[in-house]
Amino acid sequence: MVRRNYAALVRLLVLRLVLALGLCALPVVLVRLGVPNVFAVWLLTVAGMFVAAFTFYRLGYGMRVARCARVLRHYPLEFHTRVSKKGEKWTRYGNVFTVRVSTRGRHGAPLMKAVNAAGRRCWPQGLDGGVWVAGDLPFGGVMVAPDGDAMLFLKPADWDKLAPQRAQAGAERVERAERAGLTQKTTRAWMMRPGA
Repeated sequence: MVRRNYAALVRLLVLRLVLALGLCALPVVLVRLGVPNVFAVWLLTVAGMFVAAFTFYRLGYGMRVARCARVLRHYPLEFHTRVSKKGEKWTRYGNVFTVRVSTRGRHGAPLMKAVNAAGRRCWPQGLDGGVWVAGDLPFGGVMVAPDGDAMLFLKPADWDKLAPQRAQAGAERVERAERAGLTQKTTRAWMMRPGA
């Protein structure tokens, strides 16, 4: 599943770079084909440079796959029978989903923020029948689609609200969460920073 998400990230970046190179090369081709050499034609090159710059800018923010792989090394996957998307927010760095992951018969599932690890903006298909989750939800974790094609990095929507649960976690759980990189307090900006 991690390999598939790395592959999806590479495909996304390659597609954008091909688009950028195509936009930069198109004016040269058009001028050679006889289109008048005017400023408007060369604006395509400027657009291509913006696409390339945006692609490199987003590269760091789309590298959540490595972060998810770290969590998966320290936590096993557990099946949760329900996931409900409560909201979605568009940011220039990617879509941030608000979700509740729960299991039938258990109450009090925390509200989580989720971002697609491979940088996709859309909500993954096939999550209606349940999801695999690795992690400790008061700290965060990883949500994986049953088919393994989509991975979302999770953090509590309200970090301070879950502080009592983390305080009762015990030394072993806290140490495990530290090794997985889940113990830092974050705000909305965790979705935007590569190292968060």
